Amino acid sequence: MSASTASIPTGIITISDRASQGIYEDLGGPALRTAAEGYGWQVVAEVIVPDDLERIQAAIRSLISQGCGLVLTTGGTGVDARDVTPEAIRSIMRVEIPGFGELMRMRSVEITPNAILSRSLAAIVDSALVIALPGKPQGAVECLSFVLGAIPHAVKLAMRVPTSC
Repeated sequence: MSASTASIPTGIITISDRASQGIYEDLGGPALRTAAEGYGWQVVAEVIVPDDLERIQAAIRSLISQGCGLVLTTGGTGVDARDVTPEAIRSIMRVEIPGFGELMRMRSVEITPNAILSRSLAAIVDSALVIALPGKPQGAVECLSFVLGAIPHAVKLAMRVPTSC
């Protein structure tokens, strides 16, 4: 499957105990869907899972098996005891791409001082680029926009699409 800029197959995972139980409405997933579609990407699937390491990993792998070259997660990147998204990704990744997290934090701290607490990251898992974004909808969309320029190339590399560099 091609990972051209205009048609990146994308999966979205909201990671939240409360949203997965229906206690509150998921706003992060829909905000990311709107952003992804605005970039011309094809949203293949969306799921909501609790803050549970194994459920997060299963959701990532499920979306990849459905052909997603890009998996966006929202939630679980803070320092609360239930925030395990980075650990879930790191234990199944092939390689972490530190520049994504570094840039997201650097740009976000200009907006809010609490951004320094974020553990957002990006990694290659199987044949997909996985980006762990903050749980707040505005923060997730902003952080995605900060790293937008590198996403198409990183997805091509993850999907093993030949590139010029």
